[in-house]
Amino acid sequence: MAQNPADTSLPGTGSPASYSRLQVILVLFALATGGFAIGIGEFAIMGLLPDVARSFTVSTPMAGHVISAYALGVVVGAPLIAILAARMARRQLLLLLMGCFAVTNILSAIAPDFNSFTLLRFLSGLPHGAYFGVGALVAASMVPIHYRVRAVGKVMLGLTVATLAGTPIMAFFGQVLSWEVMFWSVGLIAALTVTLIWLYLPQDDIVEGASIARELGAFARPQVWLTLAVAATGFGGMFAIFSYIASTVTEVTLLEASMVPVVLGVFGVGMNVGNLLGSKLADTFLMGTIGGMMVLNMLVMTAFGLGAGHVWVLLATVFLVGCGFAAGPAVQTRLMDVAADGQTMAAASMHSAFNVANAIGAWLGGLVIAWGYGYAATGFVGAVLSFLGLLVFAVSVWLEQKYPSAGHGRTHPCPAE
Repeated sequence: MAQNPADTSLPGTGSPASYSRLQVILVLFALATGGFAIGIGEFAIMGLLPDVARSFTVSTPMAGHVISAYALGVVVGAPLIAILAARMARRQLLLLLMGCFAVTNILSAIAPDFNSFTLLRFLSGLPHGAYFGVGALVAASMVPIHYRVRAVGKVMLGLTVATLAGTPIMAFFGQVLSWEVMFWSVGLIAALTVTLIWLYLPQDDIVEGASIARELGAFARPQVWLTLAVAATGFGGMFAIFSYIASTVTEVTLLEASMVPVVLGVFGVGMNVGNLLGSKLADTFLMGTIGGMMVLNMLVMTAFGLGAGHVWVLLATVFLVGCGFAAGPAVQTRLMDVAADGQTMAAASMHSAFNVANAIGAWLGGLVIAWGYGYAATGFVGAVLSFLGLLVFAVSVWLEQKYPSAGHGRTHPCPAE
């Protein structure tokens, strides 16, 4: 169903037409660089879990708790920061968030014990959701309306490029040198992002009229909750599989550990293909893209569960699971559309939901492994979660068709129209 998009204008700056192409490219590059740092910090650890476990003398499932700790940090941090920083200028907020991310990752590299490391992973997750949420709002504000999803996708491109290049490279160096190298690298890239944002993102004013009540008002809208639920369930399957992919490669497919970076790279190619093609498709067919990717994920993850022991099935399904990330920018944009005036809260909360999916996926995947069903069974967990996401999405569409006025965000067009 078509709907009028929310107004995401960057306070204190011009309309999309007032920005040159070079300005937009530089800002999107700066924001994507931050996404690249976050992507490595979030995903590379999954390929290094066995190394982390050996370093701290814990089991691999126990080491997997650091993934859930990071995800919990995102879940807590996104709404908390959105409330506390409701009236902060977006440029200033982005600088603060990425600065904190740099510091906590450097400290993770020198953590003295597993408990300290787990706490630092939680703290590292706090800026994640707010960074992507505010970054998405900034990106959408700088382009015409029919390029919104693609602009949001460019911010997330840093995340997907991290899975293609950063994560496999860091996994390789983590195995050859030490897993701490990855966190030092993330900290340095985050510091570079601070510099780029400082140089290229235009100054903006404090958001007039912003308040805690205004931001919290987004959660009075049923479609906001339904969209968050789609993200929390629909993306959980990807994390159920990906959290334990290193062990799946070595213990199910029976490949050498040196093949783990290759498999991570295949996943990254899929994420980039899905992000680029899905963003373009979603600018025309937003709802169809979301629903279609949920169906694809359900089928592909079932195939993973059945055939992960065969190398070509593993590679094909890992690629297609990565392609399922095509729904990410579409769901983010959908959430901005239905959030009314609480866009900062809603946009940041998208990544809370995404990391609820991370925590649920890693936890349920660990359960089926602990129960003796094996690493390939994470594919069936993923299929069930994707099916649940599809059901929630169907309810959202049905309610919007039955009560069209209840799900919309702002009804006035953004300045680009």
